[in-house]
Formats: sequence, C-alpha cells, structure tokens
Amino acid sequence: MKIIDKIALILIVIGALNWGSVGFFGFDCVAFLFGGQMGTISRIIYALVGVAGLWGITMIFRDTDSEGE
Repeated sequence: MKIIDKIALILIVIGALNWGSVGFFGFDCVAFLFGGQMGTISRIIYALVGVAGLWGITMIFRDTDSEGE
C-alpha cells in the first residue's frame, strides 16, 4: 500500500468518525476542535477528507493481485 493510500485511508476514517458523531450525537468534532464549520482550519480538514474520499474510490477499482506493493 502506497503512503498516499495510507494517508487517504486515515482521512477517510477521520471523516467517517466525524459523520458518525454528527449522526448519533449531533456533535461535529472537527468544528468543535477547529473553530466552527466555517473556520479556515475546519474547512481545510473537510476539503482534505473529501479529496481522500475521492482517492478512496480509485482504491476500489485497482488491481490488487500484483505482488511487491
């Protein structure tokens, strides 16, 4: 697994945990920690998680039979 795949996976998990906390408890962890939903850092994190989600789509369609990765 490439380093960019690992980073994307970590960001995807962070996004999933955040959405889970919003869904179950009505609590947005990212907004709480980084200055609200419209805070600059929060928006950067949301954007990075979104890009990681798009990158995750590419991981679904990759050939995983090749050895040595």
